[in-house]
Amino acid sequence: MRHKIIVLLSFLIIGTTSAQIYEVGVFLGGSNFIGDVGATTYIAPNNLAIGGILKWNRSPRHAFRASLTYAKLEGIDSKSSDNRRIARNYSFENDIVELSAGMEFTFFDFDLHITGNKTTPYLYTGISVAHHDNYFFTAAGDYTSENTSSWAYGIPIIFGIKTTITNHIILAGEVGARYTFSDELDGSVPDADFRQNLSFGNTNSNDWYVFTGITLTYTFGQRPCYCSY
Repeated sequence: MRHKIIVLLSFLIIGTTSAQIYEVGVFLGGSNFIGDVGATTYIAPNNLAIGGILKWNRSPRHAFRASLTYAKLEGIDSKSSDNRRIARNYSFENDIVELSAGMEFTFFDFDLHITGNKTTPYLYTGISVAHHDNYFFTAAGDYTSENTSSWAYGIPIIFGIKTTITNHIILAGEVGARYTFSDELDGSVPDADFRQNLSFGNTNSNDWYVFTGITLTYTFGQRPCYCSY
């Protein structure tokens, strides 16, 4: 009986897989940080962000989406419009690797099996987790590694516009802010408890970072049955 169940589940998985539309591709763009160090401009990419993306289109109006992105975050007080930050003159750099998963909603039907160009705005949200090294600023203002790392959980909020280039190639441009549940990305709050006296800035406001760029995906799979969802 156990073997029969395994065989049955295998056929169900294969049947489900072949009856969907998938997209796989790349993201290329820039990143910027919003926190206690550096400028607070909402969209101001100043470093590279690059990654891979996978989508599972469940209907012409929504898709499950996952991505893995590498980016460098940077904050420089001298580039801020805040005179207090300019006088402080702190700066930081931190590399992150972000994994995100959630759901993408299109404003209009985006049926990949209908011929002709298709264009639609879309929204994406879900959950994200970014791995980063921990740093702190000494009393003298030196940016120093704690020789540890942490995970910053967050909520991505992405707006974009996508269009078909060919029957299998989709181009999109998007801006995505990530609100994190961490205040440690810029070193303003040390990770170690015994260094908490070195915290500065607004400790009641968590860090944000923004990815701005394009995605290029290739779509494949048989015509899906959208009637189930």
